[in-house]
Amino acid sequence: MIVKKNKWMLAAAALLLITVMASACSKDTSHNNHAASGHTDNSTDDKPANASAEEGEESGGHGNHGGAHNTGAAVDEMEGMKAEFSFAGGKPEANEESELTIMISNEDGTPVKSFTENHEKLLHLIVVDHSLGYFNHIHPAYQGEGKFTIKTAFPEGGEYKVFADFIPAGGSNITKSEWIEVSGKESGHTEIKPDSSLVKEDAGKEVELNLSSSKAGEEAVLSFHIRDASSKDDITNLEQYLGAVGHVVILSEDAEQYIHVHPIDEKTSGPEARFATTFPKGGTYKIWGQFQHGGEVFTVPYVVNITD
Repeated sequence: MIVKKNKWMLAAAALLLITVMASACSKDTSHNNHAASGHTDNSTDDKPANASAEEGEESGGHGNHGGAHNTGAAVDEMEGMKAEFSFAGGKPEANEESELTIMISNEDGTPVKSFTENHEKLLHLIVVDHSLGYFNHIHPAYQGEGKFTIKTAFPEGGEYKVFADFIPAGGSNITKSEWIEVSGKESGHTEIKPDSSLVKEDAGKEVELNLSSSKAGEEAVLSFHIRDASSKDDITNLEQYLGAVGHVVILSEDAEQYIHVHPIDEKTSGPEARFATTFPKGGTYKIWGQFQHGGEVFTVPYVVNITD
């Protein structure tokens, strides 16, 4: 009787030990899955929308509110992607039209042949001067085999920075940038100072900007309220510009932090257009809001201070 009882107790103990070990194993597996998910979300090649782009680096987002992530093979293919900017005839001259060529290629030099249209264009080219006083948003034509071209002119000599903003087929937004030198007389460098007023006027429109937050790392909603400059009446019939009510480009004062933001509600027609983004770090930033009314695109610039 004692032997049978001992056997029963040993069997119960063994069963209890197996149950505990199975439970522990299950917890470990769950923890590992959670860690893998977290690593993917924080990867530099899998950035959320409106991620900023350092000079010459890739950006995983285009400022879309709630945009998508890069995944799988698309990330591997884009790690070494590069853009080469060149001018026919060498260095461009101020006030003279020059043809700019942008070649998009993979790390091994093979051209990227397929692109996804983004807001009605395959590539958005942003051009600014060293003082951020000059701003141009243009759209080179695709010639095939990774080659884009456009004829453009620069108002003065000196340094300019060009940003190529595009989406390779099957991937997400990438921004490549480069400083270029333009020959000709150069104006002095103008210090970039935060505006005392965020009410600006252009093309007969009065545009007031409000930021929900001016702290780095927090989501900031940029609200542009657009009125007629003379009557002060709200404008409620804004037209679509590149498939949206407007576009916003943001640069840090050294032009190394680049953010291209699209509106929260792309189909609204005013008087308010709202955009959501996050400033990556504290400092001085210049914001350009672009809208269309009466067939005319108008651009309003602002300079703001963002705190850490």
